[in-house]
Amino acid sequence: MFANFRQSMAWLHTWFGLVLGYVLMSCFFFGALSVFDREIDRWALPETRFAPQPMPSFDKVLAPAFARLEADPADYALNMPAMHDPAKGPQTPRLSLPADEYWAYTTHRDPVLAIGAGFRVPLAKDPDGHNHIHGNATIDPRSGAAVPSDQLKIGSQWFYPMHYSLNWQWRNMGIFIVGLAGLVMLAALVTGVIMHRKFFREFFTFRPAKQTQRSLLDLHNLTGVVALPFHFFFAFTGLLIFAGFYYFPVSQFQLKPLHDQHEIIEARETGLPHARAGIPAPLASVDAMMAEARRRWAARDMAGEVGFLQLQHMGDANGYVSIYRAGSDRVALVGEAIHFKASTGEVLREEPPRAPVPALNEFLAGLHLQHFEHWLLRWLYVLGGLLGCVCIATGFIFFVEKRKQQHARSGLQGARVVDALAVGCVTGMIIAAIGILVANRLLPAGLTDKGAWEQQIFWGLWALSFVHAALRGAPVAQARINPAWREQCWTIAALALAAVALNAITTGDHLLKTLFLDPYLAVAGVDLSLLVCAGLAIAAALKLARRERHPVAMGAADPVEVANA
Repeated sequence: MFANFRQSMAWLHTWFGLVLGYVLMSCFFFGALSVFDREIDRWALPETRFAPQPMPSFDKVLAPAFARLEADPADYALNMPAMHDPAKGPQTPRLSLPADEYWAYTTHRDPVLAIGAGFRVPLAKDPDGHNHIHGNATIDPRSGAAVPSDQLKIGSQWFYPMHYSLNWQWRNMGIFIVGLAGLVMLAALVTGVIMHRKFFREFFTFRPAKQTQRSLLDLHNLTGVVALPFHFFFAFTGLLIFAGFYYFPVSQFQLKPLHDQHEIIEARETGLPHARAGIPAPLASVDAMMAEARRRWAARDMAGEVGFLQLQHMGDANGYVSIYRAGSDRVALVGEAIHFKASTGEVLREEPPRAPVPALNEFLAGLHLQHFEHWLLRWLYVLGGLLGCVCIATGFIFFVEKRKQQHARSGLQGARVVDALAVGCVTGMIIAAIGILVANRLLPAGLTDKGAWEQQIFWGLWALSFVHAALRGAPVAQARINPAWREQCWTIAALALAAVALNAITTGDHLLKTLFLDPYLAVAGVDLSLLVCAGLAIAAALKLARRERHPVAMGAADPVEVANA
C-alpha cells in the first residue's frame, strides 16, 4: 500500500490528526484556559472579587453552612432508586437523608470555598457499600453565606471540565471520546517524529514569506517540535489520571470484592474506621484539630495552611476528621494528612511520607493539574496549550491548502467540508468562549437559571459558527479562501472588546482600577488577555483581507517535504 515505512506513518499522522484533531483542539484550548480557571471565575462572579481566604473556622462558619446543605435533587432522582432496597421499607425523602460525610476545599487562588456533603441512604441494598447522595455548594468563607447556585463558575465549572469531558456527561461519553483522542494524539506524536528526519533543524525553521503551504508546514512543525515534551506529557498523564476511574475501572467492577476487602484491611492498619459503629457520638471542636494539625506541620518545617477538610461517619462513634495540608508549595495535589477521632480530637494517624509508587502517581497528577503556586510555570502551561492549538490549526489549514486546487478541478467538495469544520473548530470555538463571557455580563444577575442560559448561548454561538462557515465556504470549492475566517476573526475582536467594556460598565472594575487604583490582578489579567486576543484577531482579519484581494499562487512546496506532512 505504501512505498516505505515513513509514508505509512505520514498517512497515519494525517488522518488521525484530521479525524480527532477537532477534539484535541478543544482539549488544548480549554485546557489552556483552565490554567487560570479561578481567575476567570472572579471575572464572571463580581461578588466573589475579594482576596483569597484560608480555610475558615469550622465551629463558627463551616458547621452552620454544612447544616444548610441539602442532597442534590438530580442526584437523588438518578441514584436513589438504585441504592434503596424497597423490601426494607419506603424510600427516605430527600430532605430527611442523614449527613454521613462533609468536605471543604480551597487553594491559594480561591476567595470562595467549595463545600459538599454525602447523605447516607438508610435502607440501602448494600449497607457496606458507598451509599451516598451528594450535595454541593459554594460559600463566602468570611461569613458562610452561600453563593447563588444558579450562577455558573465559567472557569472551573465550564471551561475546566470542557477540556477533559467536552461537557458531555451522558454515560461519561465525553470523557471516553477525549480519552480516545488522547491515545490517538500519542500515536500522532510518534508518527510525526518518525516522519521528520530533520527533526532538530525544524526547531529553528520558520519561513513566513514563503508560499502558503510552505509557511504553514513550517509553523506546524515548529509548534509541534517546540512543545513536543509538553504535548506528550499532558496526553499521557491525562490518560493516567482517568485510567483507574473510567477507562479500566477494575477495582470498581471486576475486582470489587478484592477492592472492598483491601479497604477493610487498610482501615485496620491505619486505625481509620471503615464503617459506622452504630453508636451516636458528639463532634469535638474541629477548630482545635486544625490548630493541632498546623502545629504538627510546623514542627516538621512544612507550610501549615489547611487545603482540604473531610469529616467521615458524622455523628457516629467511628467518626473521624481528616485534615490535609494545602499543596501550594509542592507539585503533588494535596499535602500530608492528619486524622483525628471526631468525638474526642485524639490523633488517630499522621500520614508518613508516601511510598515511591504512590508518590510518583501523585507527582504526575499534580504536575498535570498544577494547583501549586508558581505563576511563571502557569504561563508556560498556557503557552504550551496554545502552541498545541496552533499546531493542530495549521495542520487543518495545510490539509485544505494542499488539496483544494485539485478538488476544485475535479469538482470535489472534500476541501470545502474540512475547511468549514476547521473554521468552526478554530475561530468558532474562540467565539463561543468569549461569547459566554459577554452573555455573563449582559444577562441580569438575578435571572433564574442564569448559568443554564449562559451554557445555551455558548453552544448556540459555536453551532452558528459552523453554519456560517459552511454557508460561506463556496470560494473554497474554487480554490480560494473562505471569507468566514476573516469574518469570524472580526467577530472575535468585537466580542473581546465588548467583554472588556461590559465588565467595566456593569461592575466598575475597569483596567485603570484593577491595575493601579485598587489592584485585583485576577480580573485585570482576564481583561488584558481579551484585549490581546482582540488585537491578534484584528491583525489576522486584516492579513486575510489582503490575501482575499491579492490571492497568492498556491503552487506546491517542495514535493518531498509536503508529502511528509
